[in-house]
Amino acid sequence: MTQRDVVFPPGRQALYERNRYSPAIRSNGFLFVSGQVGSTEDGSPEPELETQVRLAFNNLNAILGSAGCTFDDVIDVTVFIVDPESKFETIWKVVPEFWGNAPHPTLTAVGVTWLYGFEFEIKVIAKLPETIRS
Repeated sequence: MTQRDVVFPPGRQALYERNRYSPAIRSNGFLFVSGQVGSTEDGSPEPELETQVRLAFNNLNAILGSAGCTFDDVIDVTVFIVDPESKFETIWKVVPEFWGNAPHPTLTAVGVTWLYGFEFEIKVIAKLPETIRS
Protein backbone atom coordinates (compact mmCIF):
# COMPACT_ATOMS: atom_id res chain seq x y z
CA MET A 1 0.00 0.00 0.00
CA THR A 2 1.18 3.49 -0.81
CA GLN A 3 1.72 5.71 2.23
CA ARG A 4 -0.66 8.66 2.06
CA ASP A 5 0.94 12.10 2.41
CA VAL A 6 -1.76 13.72 4.56
CA VAL A 7 -2.04 17.47 5.15
CA PHE A 8 -3.63 18.65 8.41
CA PRO A 9 -4.59 22.28 9.01
CA PRO A 10 -3.59 23.75 12.37
CA GLY A 11 -5.86 22.97 15.31
CA ARG A 12 -8.31 20.60 13.59
CA GLN A 13 -6.56 17.22 13.54
CA ALA A 14 -8.83 15.80 16.28
CA LEU A 15 -11.91 16.64 14.20
CA TYR A 16 -10.56 14.67 11.24
CA GLU A 17 -9.44 11.76 13.41
CA ARG A 18 -12.87 11.61 15.05
CA ASN A 19 -14.60 11.50 11.66
CA ARG A 20 -12.00 9.13 10.11
CA TYR A 21 -10.88 10.97 7.00
CA SER A 22 -7.93 12.98 5.76
CA PRO A 23 -8.43 16.70 5.15
CA ALA A 24 -6.10 16.57 2.12
CA ILE A 25 -3.61 14.26 0.45
CA ARG A 26 -0.63 15.21 -1.71
CA SER A 27 -0.16 12.90 -4.70
CA ASN A 28 1.73 13.19 -8.00
CA GLY A 29 2.01 16.98 -7.88
CA PHE A 30 -1.59 17.57 -6.84
CA LEU A 31 -3.43 18.27 -3.61
CA PHE A 32 -6.79 16.50 -3.22
CA VAL A 33 -8.84 18.29 -0.56
CA SER A 34 -11.82 16.70 1.19
CA GLY A 35 -15.06 18.63 1.20
CA GLN A 36 -14.96 21.58 3.58
CA VAL A 37 -18.00 22.97 5.34
CA GLY A 38 -18.69 26.05 7.42
CA SER A 39 -18.00 24.42 10.74
CA THR A 40 -16.88 26.02 13.92
CA GLU A 41 -13.77 24.66 15.66
CA ASP A 42 -15.80 21.93 17.40
CA GLY A 43 -17.24 20.79 14.04
CA SER A 44 -20.77 22.12 14.51
CA PRO A 45 -22.53 23.98 11.67
CA GLU A 46 -22.53 27.77 11.56
CA PRO A 47 -26.27 28.58 11.34
CA GLU A 48 -26.10 31.74 9.17
CA LEU A 49 -25.61 30.84 5.49
CA GLU A 50 -23.24 33.62 4.37
CA THR A 51 -21.06 33.09 7.45
CA GLN A 52 -21.18 29.33 6.87
CA VAL A 53 -19.89 29.81 3.29
CA ARG A 54 -17.09 32.13 4.49
CA LEU A 55 -16.10 29.59 7.15
CA ALA A 56 -16.03 26.81 4.54
CA PHE A 57 -13.64 28.90 2.42
CA ASN A 58 -11.56 29.79 5.49
CA ASN A 59 -11.34 26.10 6.44
CA LEU A 60 -10.37 25.29 2.84
CA ASN A 61 -7.75 28.04 2.80
CA ALA A 62 -6.24 26.71 6.06
CA ILE A 63 -5.71 23.33 4.39
CA LEU A 64 -4.36 24.88 1.19
CA GLY A 65 -1.97 27.02 3.26
CA SER A 66 -0.78 23.99 5.24
CA ALA A 67 0.23 22.42 1.91
CA GLY A 68 1.97 25.58 0.65
CA CYS A 69 -0.87 26.48 -1.74
CA THR A 70 -3.42 29.24 -2.16
CA PHE A 71 -6.77 29.30 -3.92
CA ASP A 72 -4.86 30.49 -7.01
CA ASP A 73 -3.45 26.93 -7.24
CA VAL A 74 -6.94 25.38 -7.36
CA ILE A 75 -7.78 23.89 -10.74
CA ASP A 76 -11.04 22.05 -10.03
CA VAL A 77 -13.91 22.86 -7.66
CA THR A 78 -16.97 20.87 -6.70
CA VAL A 79 -19.63 22.49 -4.53
CA PHE A 80 -22.57 20.81 -2.89
CA ILE A 81 -25.60 22.93 -1.98
CA VAL A 82 -28.73 21.95 -0.09
CA ASP A 83 -31.70 23.46 -1.97
CA PRO A 84 -29.58 25.34 -4.53
CA GLU A 85 -32.54 27.07 -6.14
CA SER A 86 -33.22 29.09 -3.00
CA LYS A 87 -29.61 29.47 -1.78
CA PHE A 88 -27.44 29.86 -4.85
CA GLU A 89 -27.61 33.67 -5.06
CA THR A 90 -26.74 34.10 -1.37
CA ILE A 91 -23.81 31.71 -1.69
CA TRP A 92 -22.56 33.16 -4.96
CA LYS A 93 -22.34 36.70 -3.61
CA VAL A 94 -19.73 35.42 -1.08
CA VAL A 95 -17.67 33.45 -3.62
CA PRO A 96 -15.89 36.47 -5.24
CA GLU A 97 -14.32 37.29 -1.85
CA PHE A 98 -12.25 34.09 -2.22
CA TRP A 99 -12.31 33.13 -5.89
CA GLY A 100 -9.68 35.52 -7.24
CA ASN A 101 -9.32 36.81 -10.78
CA ALA A 102 -9.95 35.01 -14.05
CA PRO A 103 -9.14 32.54 -15.36
CA HIS A 104 -11.18 30.68 -12.77
CA PRO A 105 -10.97 26.98 -11.88
CA THR A 106 -13.37 24.46 -13.36
CA LEU A 107 -16.60 24.09 -11.41
CA THR A 108 -19.23 21.46 -10.79
CA ALA A 109 -22.21 22.42 -8.61
CA VAL A 110 -24.37 19.65 -7.21
CA GLY A 111 -27.74 20.05 -5.50
CA VAL A 112 -28.14 17.68 -2.55
CA THR A 113 -30.77 16.99 0.09
CA TRP A 114 -28.49 16.53 3.10
CA LEU A 115 -25.02 17.65 4.25
CA TYR A 116 -24.97 16.59 7.91
CA GLY A 117 -26.63 19.83 9.04
CA PHE A 118 -24.68 22.09 6.66
CA GLU A 119 -25.98 23.91 3.58
CA PHE A 120 -22.74 24.28 1.58
CA GLU A 121 -19.65 22.18 1.02
CA ILE A 122 -16.62 22.82 -1.22
CA LYS A 123 -14.14 20.21 -2.45
CA VAL A 124 -11.09 21.07 -4.58
CA ILE A 125 -8.07 19.74 -6.41
CA ALA A 126 -5.03 22.04 -6.49
CA LYS A 127 -1.73 21.83 -8.31
CA LEU A 128 1.13 21.89 -5.83
CA PRO A 129 3.77 24.54 -6.48
CA GLU A 130 6.89 23.12 -8.17
CA THR A 131 9.02 23.69 -5.06
CA ILE A 132 6.92 21.43 -2.78
CA ARG A 133 5.71 18.59 -4.97
CA SER A 134 5.97 15.08 -3.65
